[in-house]
Amino acid sequence: MSSEPTLITSKDNAFAKDLKRLSQENTAYRKQGKVWLEGDHLCRAALTRGLTPAVGVFSETYWASRQDQWAKCAIKNVVLADALLRDISGLESPAPMGFVMDLPASPAIATNAATVILDRVQDAGNVGSILRSAAAFGFKQIIALKGTAALWSPKVLRAGMGAHFGLQLIEGVEPEALGELSVPILVTSSHQGDLIHQAKLPWPGAWAMGHEGQGVGPELMARADQFVRIAQPGGEESLNVGAAAAICLHASSLPRA
Repeated sequence: MSSEPTLITSKDNAFAKDLKRLSQENTAYRKQGKVWLEGDHLCRAALTRGLTPAVGVFSETYWASRQDQWAKCAIKNVVLADALLRDISGLESPAPMGFVMDLPASPAIATNAATVILDRVQDAGNVGSILRSAAAFGFKQIIALKGTAALWSPKVLRAGMGAHFGLQLIEGVEPEALGELSVPILVTSSHQGDLIHQAKLPWPGAWAMGHEGQGVGPELMARADQFVRIAQPGGEESLNVGAAAAICLHASSLPRA
């Protein structure tokens, strides 16, 4: 591990340019093979999972007061002029530090894992929220079908609050690949199936969560092994997909008699 940092003051520096793309472009990580974690919460979450950052990135001011805390965490460290790091950040209130991580290799589908299938879920906040619920309730695998928000984008990472590091993430999947799953696929429906608090839910299973406006697509609906309904005594037509996912994943995690 390196403790002597490289100082960068120019916005024309190649590393600074790449970091700005990682910070502000949703799919830059795919081209670079790197992921940007901005802020100490995400960075600590990665370290807690035993991950080693490729690069620690710090503002000059922050490094001056916190280098003893962070100097040995990453393979190497880079210190950016305060104004340069603020310009690179995609946040209204930029964090003074972050990590550049190697993008994990996309794994093969685990056929028997408790899984969440994302079917064209497009809002980064919803995707991150679902990942948090999945990690909290014991699910191990996220399969994102094509058309879903980029899982390692900065916004999804922030919304996920570190959940990424405890999950197996697979994105860009075609629906036919779901045939590899040996666990039953569950879909929420407003008009068919048992109410979720009365249904016998399998464990492990694969919950399918669909597009915010269109719901689960017909191809995935045709693959469903079980439909369930969420009771809404207040009379609303539907729930936000992040809220629905939290209810469904929690229900699946409960001990069964």
